[in-house]
Amino acid sequence: MKYLIAGLGNIGPEYLGTRHNIGFRVVNRLVESAGGAFCEERYGAIARIRIKNADLIVLKPNTFMNLSGHAVRYWLQKENIPLENLLIVVDDLALPYGTLRLKPKGSDAGHNGLKNIAQLLNTQEYARLRFGLGNDFPRGKQIDFVLGKFSDEELKEMPEKLERAVEIIKSFCLAGVQITMNQYNNK
Repeated sequence: MKYLIAGLGNIGPEYLGTRHNIGFRVVNRLVESAGGAFCEERYGAIARIRIKNADLIVLKPNTFMNLSGHAVRYWLQKENIPLENLLIVVDDLALPYGTLRLKPKGSDAGHNGLKNIAQLLNTQEYARLRFGLGNDFPRGKQIDFVLGKFSDEELKEMPEKLERAVEIIKSFCLAGVQITMNQYNNK
């Protein structure tokens, strides 16, 4: 089976290490854990890794967050990957920091990357792994918060959260979305 795992983020040194780029961090850890490496290809950085009997195409779009759908659609079509084998890794302000939630589908919840993906795929019927950022910011300062850096305390917890996210992605590919949700979403 072949899967497309897309971690969302923004390219460029000014976005490196920001909260909004947690999707990049998660897929970096996934590829690193499998001994793979990214190389620049059309619409983004791509890594090809294998987890047991699953072939994973791991994507970090270089289209900027708000245009992520172009890269996702291109790689789904190029690799002939069915929609049910797509997983988007994305930040989420509605979840407390480090909370991980896998969903088989859903709305974009105001996230411009998810909005663009849904627009270009013409559906919201794709899985997403949401990584909680929390919402500890003053009213009207959402953009500053997501484009800001993680606190020292958050960074201290980061390795454990990334490992858990990698476990969830591997389980999604090997056991499916329902079993993975049952196993990980309530912990």
